[in-house]
Amino acid sequence: MRQLELFFIALAYFTRLPVPGWVAFAPEKLGQAARFLPLVGWVVAAIGAAVYWLAAQALPVDIAVVLSMAATVRVTGAFHEDGWADTCDGLGGGWTKARVLEIMKDSRIGSFGAIGLVLLILGKYLALSHLGAEHDYPLVAALLVAHPLSRLAAVSLMAVLDYARADDSSKSAPVARRLSATELGLASLFGVLPLLLLNPREALGALIATAAVTLWSLRTYARRLGGYTGDCLGATQQLAEVAIYFGILAAWSFT
Repeated sequence: MRQLELFFIALAYFTRLPVPGWVAFAPEKLGQAARFLPLVGWVVAAIGAAVYWLAAQALPVDIAVVLSMAATVRVTGAFHEDGWADTCDGLGGGWTKARVLEIMKDSRIGSFGAIGLVLLILGKYLALSHLGAEHDYPLVAALLVAHPLSRLAAVSLMAVLDYARADDSSKSAPVARRLSATELGLASLFGVLPLLLLNPREALGALIATAAVTLWSLRTYARRLGGYTGDCLGATQQLAEVAIYFGILAAWSFT
């Protein structure tokens, strides 16, 4: 029951979906609930895949893709997309750690954030449209893989890096704690299990893409910030998600 409660806490924190009333929220529980972020990805992916499949029965693939993307944004409240935009603004406009963190905390979006968000959404749309060009299954499978696996990339940062902000006023501060090996193992299980939906080449492409984004994120955040922030986690998730779609498409070139 404790693990189920932690899952519902993660679901409530990282999405806008309702959870049972008996779930008790506490700052220390939020930190422990991070292990279930990839499992939350299962839920988000299932909703996005269901919306796509239903829409594709009556509408063109590209329109069904847009509706699917809109559904996942609505379910998460654009939580991770906001992190991506803030990280683009911070890393693009700041030269010192203090300035980067200051920019990332600003609720307004700047040029780097706006351009980054447009390119991110365009990349998702084009990749998913190509994945669903001939059959529904490749796109649905890609969604079911990318959402959990990309969230594992974000969780991995929490097991290696420290929280970069000295204050605890950030909305992500309660989640900021080092994951234990057991917690990372559980998150890894939920993150990689959906790879069974892909063929070996596609799975390898998805893993390589995820590893590349994770390593890049680790190096960049460690060098620029000395750690991570909640925005950094969201940015890593979004970048990894798009990279996974690209990795699966690249794998098709070798079949």
